[in-house]
This record gives sequence, structure tokens and C-alpha cells, in this order.
Amino acid sequence: MRAQGSLWVFGYGSLIWEPGFAYERRQVARLDGYQRSFCMRSIHHRGTVARPGLVLALDAGPGSCEGVAFEIPGAIAEESLEYLRARELISAAYLEARAPVQLQDGRAVEAVTYVIDRAHAQYCAGLSLEDQARIIAQASGGRGPNCAYLFNTAAHLAELGLRDPDLDWLAARVQALREG
Repeated sequence: MRAQGSLWVFGYGSLIWEPGFAYERRQVARLDGYQRSFCMRSIHHRGTVARPGLVLALDAGPGSCEGVAFEIPGAIAEESLEYLRARELISAAYLEARAPVQLQDGRAVEAVTYVIDRAHAQYCAGLSLEDQARIIAQASGGRGPNCAYLFNTAAHLAELGLRDPDLDWLAARVQALREG
């Protein structure tokens, strides 16, 4: 469903606030059948092998995830995909998928997105919010503190008018842990 050769990419975490690629336009979008979840141990960007952090992933299941869809011009689609693959597939815990997303303007488009591989060793669904908060408050990796990733994601979702009660709770709890 590429419009005039363009490529759509769905972001639900750091891509919202730091896409790292050029795009023609962006808009709020919804992906059904997945939830945003801190269900991936981060051993590169927001943690280390010795002290993993947590990053968001799309985990299959009932419900939906609201995020941002970016339209990338066809002329730079391949180089943008190369960049995304180098960034997102660094440890092979994500799988690249193409899925239909519902744009805020009512259109449905096919978008590239990255979903968790439930068979991968870094998959860690089922952690309590308190356990997630303790990990995020302490971890740091190649792209900085794990808490900065959480705080940026929560703040940018709020700016877009998108509610994620778990992320809001985690942001408040991690802040309290870091202050205490």
C-alpha cells in the first residue's frame, strides 16, 4: 500500500522522538493486535550484557498501540530501511514486520514496524511494573540512561495527546526511585 512509492514506518517508542531518518510527513496512527510493552531486555542501547535495561517492543495480543506513522519518500526509502535495520535489529530480538496501521486522518496504510521475537532470549514479558521501574532506574547503555528513554517516550506521547497509563506510572515511579 505504498502511496506513490513512499514507505510508511510505525513508531511506538524512541522512533517517535528520535526517528533518525528524513520523512515527508507524520501523523498519529494505531496498530491493532499489538501492545507497547517493556518486554525486551536491552543489552546495547539502554543497558549492557552485565546489567540489561528494558526497552519497548510491540508484543502481539489483544488491543492496539497508538504511535506515529512516518511517510518516507520513495527516493530515500531503501536507505531509510538500511538505517532502521542497523538500529532496530542490532541483537535480532526484534522482527521486521509490515502491518496495516490506521492513520488519524482515516486512511489505512501498510507500515514497517519492529515487533518482539517471543522466542528470543531478550524477551521478558510478565515483569511487574515495580520490577520494570527498578531496572529502568538503574540501567544505562550505549545511547544513555534507560530512564531517559522512558521519560522521553512518556513526554512525547503526552505531547501527542496519547495516553499510556503504564508509561505514566513508570515515569513517576522511576523518578521517585532516582530521587530516593
